[in-house]
Amino acid sequence: MAQISTDIPARLDRLPWARWHWLVLIGLGAVWILDGLEVTIVGVIGPRVTDPGSGLGLTDSQVGVAAGVYVAGACLGALFFGHLTDRFGRKRLFLVTLVVYLVATVATAFSTEAWYFYLCRFFTGAGVGGEYAAINSAIDELIPARVRGTVDLVVNGSFWLGTAIGAAVAIPMLDPDVLAIDVGWRVLFGMGAVLGIGILLVRRLVPESPRWLFIHCREREAEEIVSQIEARVREEIGERRLDPPGREIRISQRRHTPLTEVAAALLRRYPKRTLVGLALFIGQAFLYNSIYFTYALVLSTFFGVPDGSTPWYLVPIAIGNFCGPVLLGRFFDSIGRRVMISGCYVLSGLLLLGTAALFNGGALSAGTLTVCWMVVFFFASAGASSAYLTVSEIFPMETRALAIALFYAVGTGLGGIIGPVLFGRLVESQVVGNVVFGYTIGAALMILAGLVEWFMGVEAARRSLEDIAAPLSIQEREIA
Repeated sequence: MAQISTDIPARLDRLPWARWHWLVLIGLGAVWILDGLEVTIVGVIGPRVTDPGSGLGLTDSQVGVAAGVYVAGACLGALFFGHLTDRFGRKRLFLVTLVVYLVATVATAFSTEAWYFYLCRFFTGAGVGGEYAAINSAIDELIPARVRGTVDLVVNGSFWLGTAIGAAVAIPMLDPDVLAIDVGWRVLFGMGAVLGIGILLVRRLVPESPRWLFIHCREREAEEIVSQIEARVREEIGERRLDPPGREIRISQRRHTPLTEVAAALLRRYPKRTLVGLALFIGQAFLYNSIYFTYALVLSTFFGVPDGSTPWYLVPIAIGNFCGPVLLGRFFDSIGRRVMISGCYVLSGLLLLGTAALFNGGALSAGTLTVCWMVVFFFASAGASSAYLTVSEIFPMETRALAIALFYAVGTGLGGIIGPVLFGRLVESQVVGNVVFGYTIGAALMILAGLVEWFMGVEAARRSLEDIAAPLSIQEREIA
């Protein structure tokens, strides 16, 4: 393949913030609202779909299984679509994965049997999982380096806007005086499709990643896109000239990257970075998927909260989760990645241990337990969002989407599938000590992940992606 020199990464990194960046943020970042909506819907409808009159009649453990099936679909979808994203481009895949989500979530509304419900949840998860790889890679490749951490955390934190929306809307939808027991939960799934269509219309305006284009033998198209972006930014800020870009890089173009080369990059060239990514993903996936998928069941089982009232308790938790990345995000660019990531993970783990002790001692009510979760997740949410930021910026361009998918799949597969199924059975036992044991596992995983980041993490704040991890072709030339 041909070798080319390009200054496109430097030109993108030196751009001042403009309306065009808001288009990228909204068009791509809004997918996390959908994911948050899906997770919350499954969480709050748990008590409703276990009602014999719901038209589905699942057991408590089957609700946990459904959550696990959703996560399994997300893991496999991330791997499948992640590989395609690196091979065929960011834009093509972030449109395809959104369509998969739309079709599957509409189909879920028509469930009458457990197996059909599981199948729909699997494909809904596959669409969302594919989004994680395509969207995170596209955002980090389009956003300037100096604000990449802030933007990435806000984008990933928008997941909790979806949970707040889902919880707030679920209150009237699950009220049997408003909609029949077998209708309300179905309408909730239809809402996700309506929101997804709106996002699809905006997303069509987002261009392909120029970084992906110039490596994949389409440098002319990349040049045209960057020139158009620069023209729009100059027009907006009223300047004829922008700051001069930094250095050029010289790369060897390629059509695709073999999976063997991806594996070599993760296991031989960057083994410590791989360990960091796994630790961060396993910790946050176990914590979030286990607690959030089953919190409605905890409220109804241990505190006697009526099924229709459980969403009220999820709204303040969602607000705390959203405020964490938004308020702390800028410090990931100013103070740095290692301090903020490790600090958020360890602190949230310690706070979770305290919450578990209070719950075990019977010192909490439904309201005070919710307040505890708000504090725990304020820090845990910033840490969890930074996990996606970390794995999207510490590996070479050619492997970025698949690396995100791999860490998401492995970490979420271990923590996100085991967690909900385990917690579903722990809650079903109606023994406080069993649930506390689950909380303790989650806290230990978060603290361990924070320590791994502190000792092995890469400081990537305000650095170009190509400086953090040079493209594979550059590394090969240096080795030769």
